[in-house]
Formats: sequence, C-alpha cells, structure tokens
Amino acid sequence: MKITSAIFIKSATQPAHYPEDPYPEVAFAGKSNVGKSSLINALVHRKKLALTSSTPGRTRLLNFFLINNRFSFVDLPGYGFARVSLEEKKRWGLMVERYLKERRALRLVVLILDIRRDPSDDDLSLMEWLRIYNKNFIVVLTKADKVSKSRAKVHMDSIKKNLGMPVERMILFSARTGEGKTEIWNAISENPVS
Repeated sequence: MKITSAIFIKSATQPAHYPEDPYPEVAFAGKSNVGKSSLINALVHRKKLALTSSTPGRTRLLNFFLINNRFSFVDLPGYGFARVSLEEKKRWGLMVERYLKERRALRLVVLILDIRRDPSDDDLSLMEWLRIYNKNFIVVLTKADKVSKSRAKVHMDSIKKNLGMPVERMILFSARTGEGKTEIWNAISENPVS
C-alpha cells in the first residue's frame, strides 16, 4: 500500500477520549517489547511515528494514528513483563479489553508474537478472547531477521502447535529487512479498512 500520510491523532484511556467520528481501525496487540511500535513504523515508512523503547511497558495508553486520511492504526499497551505495578497492569488490561470489546470501528487485530519465543499464557488468552468475541485477527511473528530460516521453521512449527492454527495464517516479519510487510498489508486490505 502506498502511504501518503501517517499522523498521530491522540492518546486515550477510555471511550470518552477516543477519536470522534472514527475511521476504520486496525489494532496492534502483543506482549511488552514484542515490536508493536516498530511494526507500525515499518508499515507506514516512518521511523518515529509510534515511539519505540528497549524498556518494556512504555506504551501505557491507546495511541491512535490516522493513515492516508482513510483508516487508523491503534497501538495498544503491551501485556506481560513491564516495570510497573500490578495495579497499573490491571488498569491496562481493563482498558484494552474495553476497547477491543466495545469499539465499533475496530476491523482487525494484529496479534504480534516474537518468533523466538513460544506463546505465553497471556498470548493464548488474548487469542482465545478474540475467537470467543468473533474478532478478526492475524498473527504476525516479529524479529524474523534474528533467526536463521531453518530455526524460523522450527519456531513456527512450535508456535503453530501452541496456537492451534496453520502456519499459513502466520506472517513472518522483520522491521530491519521489511520481510512480511506486503503480506501484512494484504491481510489488512482483506478487512474493510478503506
């Protein structure tokens, strides 16, 4: 997809603060430090649209970005390890669940996993939740450049077993090389976002 514009709209914690008159939305979900912001930046050809950090838990709000004046990306707070209190993590969880459950503009969830790690209980819970609530989602395996092709296949087979879904439904992605960008855009385009 040709990106003509990508701008930050706003951050929010609750529905009253979400953008009004929303565009169709694609949400990016995953563990802290899995590469959500890097994926967003790579898809829109920007280095710092979504802020990245080596410290887990930097994204603490729902961040809305308008793409091509036609649809929005939403960067969700990561779950799992982060140097924040349990109370803060609980607030994030409730905020994300409310957004995913109630947001009518939501068209697709991009569930992001690190190719080098087996899915966590949190990953599996989110995927099950998305299935129960009948939400469209795709699985993107980030950091593909950090493993060899043969190791990637081994990891994908293991992830496939854990998720109970075919490898063909998973997209390998590397922010460094751009591998998988076309496939992700194709998957996004299959959902009515523009």
